[in-house]
Amino acid sequence: MSSPASDSILEGAYDKLHPTIRRWIRDQGWEELREIQARTVNAVLDGDRDILIAATTAAGKTEAAFLPILTQVAERKEPGFSVLYVSPLKALINDQFKRLDELCDNMGIPVVKWHGDAPQADKKRALAKPQGIALITPESIEAMFTRRPADAARLLSTAAFIVIDELHCFLQGPRGLHVASLLRRIDAMSKKAARRVGLSATIGDLPQAAAWLRPAVPHSVEILEAKSDSPELRLQIRGYVEPPELDDPDHAEGASGAEETPRRIALDDIADHLFATLRGTNNLVFGGSRRTVESAADRLRRRCETAEVPNEFFPHHGSLSKTLREDLEDRLKDAKLPTTAICTSTLELGVDIGSVKSVAQIGSPRSLSSLKQRLGRTGRRRGTPSILRVYVREPNIDQDSGILDRLRSNTIRSVAVVRLLLERFVEPAGEVPETASTLVHQILSVIAERGGIRARPMYDLLCGPGPFASISVSEFADLLRHLSSEAVKFVEQASDGTIMLGTEGEQIVQSRNFFAVFESPDEWRLTIGGRTLGTLPISFPVHKDSLVVFAGQRWIVQDLDEKTNTLFVAPHPGGVVPRFERANGERLHDRLAAEMRQVYLASDVPPYLDDKGRSLLAEGREMFRSLGLETTTCVQEEKNLHVFLWRGSQATAVFGAAAAMVGIPGEVHDLGLTLSEMNVFDASAKLRLLADAEDVDPIGIAAFVENVAAGKFREHVPQSLAKALWAKQNAEAIAGINGMARTVCHASGAESDGGLH
Repeated sequence: MSSPASDSILEGAYDKLHPTIRRWIRDQGWEELREIQARTVNAVLDGDRDILIAATTAAGKTEAAFLPILTQVAERKEPGFSVLYVSPLKALINDQFKRLDELCDNMGIPVVKWHGDAPQADKKRALAKPQGIALITPESIEAMFTRRPADAARLLSTAAFIVIDELHCFLQGPRGLHVASLLRRIDAMSKKAARRVGLSATIGDLPQAAAWLRPAVPHSVEILEAKSDSPELRLQIRGYVEPPELDDPDHAEGASGAEETPRRIALDDIADHLFATLRGTNNLVFGGSRRTVESAADRLRRRCETAEVPNEFFPHHGSLSKTLREDLEDRLKDAKLPTTAICTSTLELGVDIGSVKSVAQIGSPRSLSSLKQRLGRTGRRRGTPSILRVYVREPNIDQDSGILDRLRSNTIRSVAVVRLLLERFVEPAGEVPETASTLVHQILSVIAERGGIRARPMYDLLCGPGPFASISVSEFADLLRHLSSEAVKFVEQASDGTIMLGTEGEQIVQSRNFFAVFESPDEWRLTIGGRTLGTLPISFPVHKDSLVVFAGQRWIVQDLDEKTNTLFVAPHPGGVVPRFERANGERLHDRLAAEMRQVYLASDVPPYLDDKGRSLLAEGREMFRSLGLETTTCVQEEKNLHVFLWRGSQATAVFGAAAAMVGIPGEVHDLGLTLSEMNVFDASAKLRLLADAEDVDPIGIAAFVENVAAGKFREHVPQSLAKALWAKQNAEAIAGINGMARTVCHASGAESDGGLH
């Protein structure tokens, strides 16, 4: 029951809205504004601060932002867009257009979708008479800067508001750096900086998000966090063990060329359970990789065929054509036919697919942020629970199995994730290793926009408070000199000091792939009867009569055109699941790694584990105790030494680089390091160099980091700059190396001279 004070806030906020909006609210059948909506109305209409709105999925964040913003700009007549809505996904833009179009039409406020697939006629009309709202992707803003700089100033510089949706997506990764830089450049061309409004359902560190939203004055950002009760959570972790000597846990089921009675793998049993449990309802099953998605979707379709029932299971990932993805999204939203999407993170964000009954995940979760975002898709209707199923795959154990396999870390991690989920923990964003690469991209973009610019004004434009604040003046100058070298030729300097595009730089900026800061690999395009199914990496080996599993079905390559990278396919009973991408798991946070150790130490058996899950948990704990890991950090296994650190991926990687620096390189994994051809005494003696050091040389450690430069233009980043940035970004982890080394040496039972206590 609401209090009189909150009632007055709700009523007062409603009365401040435009009359057309109030009528629209009544037409929707709303009894009242939600609290987060009322608070946002007051913040937008009564103040002038930037605003960060943090609320769960389906909490009404979009309406919270747009109802007062539309009220504010309703009478605005100046040319130029009044509002920019920046989204990471074209599909999300299309959704928001559907939600806003009718209301804005009633108010006489134009709305235009502005991305690569949007109608050109609509964009031409907006170019001729820019007003109202532009729903736009970062890449389209970039294209406007580089291809139409005069139009960019005319269209973007007068915006009163910039709304950034799914803000948590931009807190890390190159796209986040890119968007932050674009926002800074829009401010630079504006007489008055637009107010920024960020929206997100899963932010682990709200002050961190506020600092991203307005880097120069983060404390000025007004943070509005919805205090809502979470729905009841029903969950289960199911355990599965792979057969011995399995090379490919995602291979196609019964593919042509396989043995007549192929042995079952874990994914077969998982598909059986998904088929029996999910049929007849709407669900999402997250597969982790496009390969797992295709292999699972193929198995589920085949089970529908065997049972002689209509197929309800369809894949959804970024390599599928837009048409196939949108058809599946529409089918889920329509909810007339039972539908389960087997998907990657493509359905993790706020694309409107309605409410689903349950969410499942194949593989142990690694990110609380992603899991919470996915779980927000279920339990959205009042009184209905959120349902989560996690299918954990563990390796087969025999007499030759190693210690790490016997610890059953996938099962342990799944339990640890659930424990943190129930504590409502969400990890903050990590550092972005692509800083220098994205800066190269923005240097080229600014030069293209301006036609040329001097070094100092360009530094001031790009490297003030914001994504490139860690770049010093001297580092920026060194980068420009490197980009102008004969080996690179990205830029050149005129006699008056103006920096211009060099011969290579001009070609790159004119490329159709320039606008995105992430890499666009060469791909095959799969077609059947003139209809595009999607794309495959060019690295996937194909030839005439090749078999492939794609879009949840099986195909044979009838012909191929290498000039246009086109594969012409037809249905076929056989098939091989393609390898789409490298396995590159999400980073483990320190808190999750520490929680995994607590799960090992505990004795409780969570009720949400199935019988096999309970057995795997018991196996892992028994191995943990038998190794004495309650008190030790080092375990010898034949010629290898396992060092258990119980730290997150980043801290472990930094410690591994430091260990390599003192002569003991090792393999980094979730539980720590494995040092080959090493014993505890020799390792402890070398780690003492780190434990006793007054200062650990960050640049020295960086020399032992593989692939220290990252991102689209990593090959054009000077190694010295890449190492310096790595050292800055990992300063906290580097500062903790001494303590980690002391802990290892102490717990391993070795004194400073390498002897025993």
